[in-house]
Amino acid sequence: MHTEPINLLGLDAAALTHLVGQWGGKPFRARQLLKWIHQRGVSQFDEMTDLARDFRAQLSEHCVVQASPVMTQQHSIDGTRKWLFDVGQGNAIESVFIPEDDRGTLCISSQAGCNVACRFCSTGHQGFNRNLTTAEIIGQLWWARRELMQDQASARLAAEPDATGLAATSADPRVISNVVMMGMGEPLLNYEPVVAAVKLMLDDNAYGLSRRRVTVSTSGVVPMMDRLSQDCPVALAVSLHAPNDALRDQLVPLNKKYPLEELLSACERYLKFAPRDFITFEYVMLDGINDTDQHARELIQIARRLHCKFNLIPFNPFPGSGLNRSNAARIRIFSQHLVDAGIVTTVRKTRGDDIDAACGQLAGEVRDRTRLSEKMAAQKSIPIKEIRA
Repeated sequence: MHTEPINLLGLDAAALTHLVGQWGGKPFRARQLLKWIHQRGVSQFDEMTDLARDFRAQLSEHCVVQASPVMTQQHSIDGTRKWLFDVGQGNAIESVFIPEDDRGTLCISSQAGCNVACRFCSTGHQGFNRNLTTAEIIGQLWWARRELMQDQASARLAAEPDATGLAATSADPRVISNVVMMGMGEPLLNYEPVVAAVKLMLDDNAYGLSRRRVTVSTSGVVPMMDRLSQDCPVALAVSLHAPNDALRDQLVPLNKKYPLEELLSACERYLKFAPRDFITFEYVMLDGINDTDQHARELIQIARRLHCKFNLIPFNPFPGSGLNRSNAARIRIFSQHLVDAGIVTTVRKTRGDDIDAACGQLAGEVRDRTRLSEKMAAQKSIPIKEIRA
């Protein structure tokens, strides 16, 4: 009977050690494999030269190292890069790399689509097909890191030709210093594969990232927030977007299941285990909807309850949203209210919007099997009710 090969990209250290152990191998073989695959970006077993020949033959017979195929790659004028990965059956997911002076951040996806259905999110308007596997999640990091390191090495070689070719091997392995689970999907609704991928990101034999530099973003799946705090606590970002239940019910429908009081209590519990001493609240700025002085005052009351910082996100328009971005002056005034109250507040720079790679714009291609996209399209004509305190 034909069996599908095992994609080693999808196995964290524990799973890889178990697999190797089934073949009579020692745990150090798993560590060797992790380094070859994730640190060196090698996908061909015959290139893993410090592995025994019979072990390599066994791997070649039963396993592969394979990321999802890249359909397109786009470069923004600001240096942002976006990849579209084919995950099969008409579905494609997007990943975005954002270079900055002091860091390189990769934003990766966890689902083909999203069923949380936030009004302001392009992914939500595409509907939902399925959860991604661990291999599909970590494969985005594996591919992007290899591509960026190769480009970096090629640029150095072109700038400083070296007859020995040493310049081509001098690429910085930390070209991706931060990973944020803020791409397509709600990570905590795909819990086990996401946690396995995060463990690989943290593993010193794989990517060796700090818990402070790996961020899971959630719209507020309270039970899974509690599990994450115990299983693999990393930095946490919460998609807040409204300071009260009445408004948040309309913007983030998950709020009807886990209202603000439950969400904030979960944030307080998470802080006891978090690698950072604060929760980041993401807040998209929507013209005339959640950007008034009163909304800012309500947020200040939330901030007095737990240690947090606010990341204000100018809304990135997309067809069918029926929403508009708050103007720059309103965002400035709103931000100043929070700063004057002693709250750490940043306004996110809009990056990659010329290639639809900015926050909230990732859509990919989703073969919706939930009819959610039809519902979202119909919502455009339904006004968001004005909420007054």
